[in-house]
Amino acid sequence: MVLDPRELYEVDSDVPDLNGAVLLHHLEGFMDAGSAGRLLAEHLAESGGGRIVARFDVDGLIDYRSRRPTMTYAVDHWAAYDKPELVVRQLFDEEGTPFLLLTGPEPDRHWELFIAAVRDLMDRWGVRLAVGFHGIPMGVPHTRPLGVVSHATRTELLDTVAGLGHPAFRDRFQVPGSVAALLELRLGEAGLDAMGFAAQVPHYLAQSSYPTAAVTLLESVSRATGLALPSGGLPAAAERVNIEIDRQVVESAEVSDVVRALERQYDSSSPAPGTRGLLVEEGEALPTAEEIGSEFERFLAEQGPTGLPEQGPTGLPEQ
Repeated sequence: MVLDPRELYEVDSDVPDLNGAVLLHHLEGFMDAGSAGRLLAEHLAESGGGRIVARFDVDGLIDYRSRRPTMTYAVDHWAAYDKPELVVRQLFDEEGTPFLLLTGPEPDRHWELFIAAVRDLMDRWGVRLAVGFHGIPMGVPHTRPLGVVSHATRTELLDTVAGLGHPAFRDRFQVPGSVAALLELRLGEAGLDAMGFAAQVPHYLAQSSYPTAAVTLLESVSRATGLALPSGGLPAAAERVNIEIDRQVVESAEVSDVVRALERQYDSSSPAPGTRGLLVEEGEALPTAEEIGSEFERFLAEQGPTGLPEQGPTGLPEQ
């Protein structure tokens, strides 16, 4: 068994000075409604113009039988293997400021050891802030601005996103854990800065690729980190998908009724400026997908696996 976290990764020996850099991270395998986190991570990796500076030992971290990698069979032989990668990339924002991006499958085992390895890399590079992002399903309509739930190891960090209308959950509740959440917890216990953002994706779009949520996360991450992150083709992709969603809603009177009901709920519970933006009263249980999105789930099931346009290799709708 690996006991030294430094044995869990390999680092490029030619990494430039990164002191004061930000580490962004998104690990696939936990909840990510609308593929919001994945879309943003792929967008940043493709537009950041950087390179891989660290690789983790996926053989020691991943259970292949629970998440089998894809292999390609060609006529009479195995032609390719889609090897999982858990890597850190050094990227650059639009002003040339370097930042780091950790992506790949969420480890199935050795969570604490993996987090210790990430902390070791953060210490090595002088990382000042770690920021995670993903999507969560909520009972909200796609016709209203998306909310983003924010959390941090210090309350002062949340001041950086003041004015974006981020709601705060004041109640205590328990949810299944994730490596990203545990990383933030452990960094906070060590007195280090870390934040996380969860875009509130409409329940009925949770299983689809929803670029609007990625755009919303991009704005939050940019504001929190001070990085000039490029939006690239994300806004255009969001507009195309929203047009298709609107078309499908118009074609079903039943679905239109559900959208209007969600709009009324949203509008009646929208807070006044300067107050928190929960869609339910404090202490009230959040509505379930069955309660709010059953009509949509039936509708989208009739449309196919996603109910949205075919997607390109990046997860965005093709032109």
